[in-house]
Amino acid sequence: MVPMQFIRSNLQFFKIATLSLVFCVSVVFGNISLRYLPVSFNQAVGATTPFFTAVFAYLMTFKREAFLTYLALVPVVTGVIIASGGEPSFHLFGFIICVAATAARALKTVLQGILLSSEGEKLNSMNLLLYMAPMAVVFLLPAALYMEENVVGITLALARDDPKIIWYLLFNSSLAYFVNLTNFLVTKHTSALTLQVLGNAKGAVAVVVSILIFKNPVSVTGMMGYSLTVLGVILYSEAKKRSK
Repeated sequence: MVPMQFIRSNLQFFKIATLSLVFCVSVVFGNISLRYLPVSFNQAVGATTPFFTAVFAYLMTFKREAFLTYLALVPVVTGVIIASGGEPSFHLFGFIICVAATAARALKTVLQGILLSSEGEKLNSMNLLLYMAPMAVVFLLPAALYMEENVVGITLALARDDPKIIWYLLFNSSLAYFVNLTNFLVTKHTSALTLQVLGNAKGAVAVVVSILIFKNPVSVTGMMGYSLTVLGVILYSEAKKRSK
């Protein structure tokens, strides 16, 4: 579908390996946080990703956004703070891990932006995913075997009891592939910060769907916080239009 590209230098290899490691951290921490926090609140915390993305983009690439763009991020973060105070199922450890996962997700977005656009080391989306995925396996597989005792045996036992779990895993993996591929494409054609703000629109839908599926309680204060975050996403979109 696309021309094959090869890794050109040790530095480029190191950047891809770093991206893979950060990706693994974001996924693992995100999964851990879901043990302690409902999906709705998890998504609300994840809405602060644009804030972390703007910070990392400035620190690593010295890229500045227009003042109105930064100003639009204020309600995004404020909404999460309000939602935290009104969350009936708040868990401090889960919240800290969720924030760490959010920051890692933002750092991943900035790193992939560099690899997709830097002169001399530019990779297209498909090739970046081709090199990143096996590196992620190298990081995750030994960690899973060491930290989760008998994980292979448990998975096979679950599959014997309910064969559908294999299809769930395959479907989840396929979705993850397409999510990463589209993330790379959006980052290449827009920016790292825009990708994260667009993702918050998905987060708003996930909040509603998770409440309907899992029936987790949500307070009026929490809903106000979620709504303020969504408003921040809309303001950001308008600010980006005006800056262009």
